[in-house]
Amino acid sequence: MPYLHVAHPPQAEVFASAERRWQALIDAQPDLQAAVSLQRTLLTHVIDLARTIEGGPLPRLSLPPKYVAAKLLRGVPVLSGEPIPLPAALLKPALVSFCAQLAAGGAGAAASHIGAAIEDGRIDAGSLLTASLARDQEAIRTGATHLGLAPDLAWLVAELAVGPVAHTLQRTLFATPAAAGAPGESAGRLAEALAAWNRGYCPACGSWPALAEVVNGHRLLRCAFCAATWERTMYACVYCDEQGEAFVTAAPDEARKDRRTELCRSCGAYLKSIDTLEISPYPLVAIADMETMDLDVAAMDHHYGRPPLKEFTTRR
Repeated sequence: MPYLHVAHPPQAEVFASAERRWQALIDAQPDLQAAVSLQRTLLTHVIDLARTIEGGPLPRLSLPPKYVAAKLLRGVPVLSGEPIPLPAALLKPALVSFCAQLAAGGAGAAASHIGAAIEDGRIDAGSLLTASLARDQEAIRTGATHLGLAPDLAWLVAELAVGPVAHTLQRTLFATPAAAGAPGESAGRLAEALAAWNRGYCPACGSWPALAEVVNGHRLLRCAFCAATWERTMYACVYCDEQGEAFVTAAPDEARKDRRTELCRSCGAYLKSIDTLEISPYPLVAIADMETMDLDVAAMDHHYGRPPLKEFTTRR
């Protein structure tokens, strides 16, 4: 099945795995000590927030399996265009806290100004969170720029706060349909739609993958936002589906063939690909992303980049 439901290890195991990987990263690249320290602070908060969200009531959704399956078969991510209520009272303090952590970790006044704007109401927390869940970069960038705030930082803060909600919704909506109580026919349609998903973008939220984790020969794409995991039936550029000579895979370090970059001359984009023994649990995809920053640098040095998020038609 192209979509893979990844099991959640115990929280203590997630923290232990994170610490091992952070320490290995620092040992290999001591200059990343500050970056690792900031990521440790942020991800610890994300993990705690995710646990709170998973233990509480989920947003009320009107997304029957039959409707979800129809969207997927049209190539539309399930959460796209849906009016999903978010727990703003819980997430607003998280937004402010993330701003403070980023400010202390090096973002300085730029992050503090965003936190102040959220606290005093110049940025409406609910609107910011809703735009992030909807993957509406333009709305967040425009709003931040209008207020004289750093748009990329505003986008990051919102992602950190609402990401745990997106992850929980993704897991809930794509749980084994029969186990979720869906009628037999509807469950079958959803299972078939998930099995038929063969796109380069996330079936849940529409984000591009942060990277591909190759496990036992399976090239698993990992959503940069909700951490969904899926496999395509073809080896092609995830952004434009190029399969010809314009799509190549290269290992910048000849001594590390397990760490590669997929480069597409057709669209000018790249994707990182790493061999690993196991899938990174949520939210440790961010650590895998940091571990492979040298691949980003190598790709950008050759003028490759990452495209903007896709927009979708969501008519019922």
